[in-house]
Amino acid sequence: PIPQKITTISQLRECGFGQPWPRHGLKLLFWFAKDCIWVSDNDDMFLACDPTKKDFGFHLFENRFIECQEKLLPDVNFQYYLLGNLNSPGADMLPNYIKEHNTGQQDTGNADRIIVTAQGEWKFGKIYVTTHKDQWSFDPYSTFHISRSLLKDIKSFPNLDDFLLNIVYQKPVLQMVVLSLSDTELAT
Repeated sequence: PIPQKITTISQLRECGFGQPWPRHGLKLLFWFAKDCIWVSDNDDMFLACDPTKKDFGFHLFENRFIECQEKLLPDVNFQYYLLGNLNSPGADMLPNYIKEHNTGQQDTGNADRIIVTAQGEWKFGKIYVTTHKDQWSFDPYSTFHISRSLLKDIKSFPNLDDFLLNIVYQKPVLQMVVLSLSDTELAT
């Protein structure tokens, strides 16, 4: 399937990427929009981090055939780079708020990825988000093309908490229930 293009915060919320907690995809996307992209005076967007240098855990993505002899992403004349594996070399450079719930195990806390096409040193083509469906494969039905307008919208949020609140990304609330036993119940 061709990845659906996500153009609004509402669509991002509805597609389910990075949900539920403790998945890290929304935090990763926020960081990417805020710190890895800059917008020029004439509204062009450029990468502020160079994926070819493997900073932040970027590495080449092989767009292999998956189900039904289709590839996850369309073929392009540029390299695809993957970001988001918290166990990759260089991922320790990512902010702590992205890594805080990484268990180091194969679980949902490390399932989300960003894939970007790099066109030269600083230009980029398209940006996709995806999720592992198992240890080796990405889910084509949970792969989305992120529009530049959505990246600008994300970039406009003053902080991560405001962005996550708008997406309705919620950490579970731990509640402590205190049970009291009466003296008669203790005696039995």
